[in-house]
Amino acid sequence: MLENLKIRVSRLLAKLPENHLVCSTGGNVSARDPESGYMVIKPSGVPYEDLSPEALVVVDAQGNRVEGKFKPSSDTASHLYIYQKMPEINGIVHTHSPYATAFAVAERPIPVVFSETAEEFGGEIPLSEFVLVGGEAIGEQVVKYGSKIKAVVLRKHGIFTIGSTPEKAVDLAILAENSAFVAWLSFHLNPAAPLSEKDIQALYYRQQNIYGQ
Repeated sequence: MLENLKIRVSRLLAKLPENHLVCSTGGNVSARDPESGYMVIKPSGVPYEDLSPEALVVVDAQGNRVEGKFKPSSDTASHLYIYQKMPEINGIVHTHSPYATAFAVAERPIPVVFSETAEEFGGEIPLSEFVLVGGEAIGEQVVKYGSKIKAVVLRKHGIFTIGSTPEKAVDLAILAENSAFVAWLSFHLNPAAPLSEKDIQALYYRQQNIYGQ
């Protein structure tokens, strides 16, 4: 079932440790199949090197396991909540990447101090309220704070990114960590002022509408 989607998610999961976005078995990637409404998601507590397509879990829109021998991620309910509230979203990523998580622990949004953050997110990556893991609470925070920016810093936890495809959500997770890293470095070199809102929107428009093929 959903073999192609499972292959895509398996490949994307491998990108998380490759880009130093996760530690041990933390974090997850999910993808929603628009036709069936089913979701493919990482299993809970399984090492990344073992995440073959066959190891992934398929659940329905109510969270019932449709296929897979493992339990789904502990964030499953939050992923499903996001997909329910944001039908244009088909990919979700959660990481504990070190620099973005440092902002989460320091209770600070990731500011727009250089052009890449503006181009990809269109504004600072907002900071959520603190909520406990499990249930729909994290999903509610992502919808509340991250619906425009497509990313949210989860207070005292990590970061979620969302995209029209799971590939886009992973790209944004990588870019969010880079934005946090550059911001952290700039604070130590010479604290930088954020870009103006006018420049942010101009950079974002160009990246989303003109840049690339």
